[in-house]
Amino acid sequence: MTLFTRADLAVLDTILREASAADIMPRFRRLAEGDVRSKTGPLDLVTEADEAAERRITAALSCAFPGAVIVGEEATSADPALLGALGAADLAFVVDPVDGTSNFAWGMPLFGCMAAAISKGEVIGAVIHDPIVGMSAMALRGAGAWNEEADGRHHDLKVATPVPLDQMSGSANWRFLPEPQRTRVGTRLDRVAASYGYRCAAHEYRLIANGHSHYLLYGKLMPWDHAPGWLLHQEAGGYSAQFDGTPYRPTVTEGGLICTPDETSWHALHQALLGD
Repeated sequence: MTLFTRADLAVLDTILREASAADIMPRFRRLAEGDVRSKTGPLDLVTEADEAAERRITAALSCAFPGAVIVGEEATSADPALLGALGAADLAFVVDPVDGTSNFAWGMPLFGCMAAAISKGEVIGAVIHDPIVGMSAMALRGAGAWNEEADGRHHDLKVATPVPLDQMSGSANWRFLPEPQRTRVGTRLDRVAASYGYRCAAHEYRLIANGHSHYLLYGKLMPWDHAPGWLLHQEAGGYSAQFDGTPYRPTVTEGGLICTPDETSWHALHQALLGD
């Protein structure tokens, strides 16, 4: 596995901050007609900001980490074969230039710019940058997770203290679940205290890694959506597994993922929302 250092993580953070300042924020609430397009459907959007930021991030990563494989969300939309390189690459990056594109396109300040470093199929570094407030949530495999301000101030991330099922609040994203799981989860959410939806994995993962929610449930596992946040949650002390109980892997794109503060909470939530 390739060594990825705190200095490398700082480079990744700088690249995301620069793309956010140059390509994302100047277009926020200023998108012209034709700057927003549908990909696979009306809820799957891409904007000029997504594409411009991904081009800048890809170029900067290629310069800073020569030979690394870059797997961007928009590039993969054009060439799905890019995903196949993640498992074997000594160093790869998955990039989501604007996570929460629908929010961004509609002028809502709930979006993020995020990326993860992956070596031989293992997530080793992650950054989720919030362009609105200028803060980045960062994680390094085996070295913890923290929030870092633009001026360098930081504090460590820690997941919430476990609570009983009926006190759990979080986000259950059931939109992409196949039936009968979709109906099962949707009709059982009254078993938890609350379920929120931000249409933005970047913010949902930041919330759970900061200890402000107890669970996340996802039914679609594209690596740029989950690898960064999964490592944040993991390094903040959380427990996660795919629906079948196996560990999360960025090379797996089907199935589902549940994140909770600990293993006991995971089993309780899994049984309540997905159990027979």
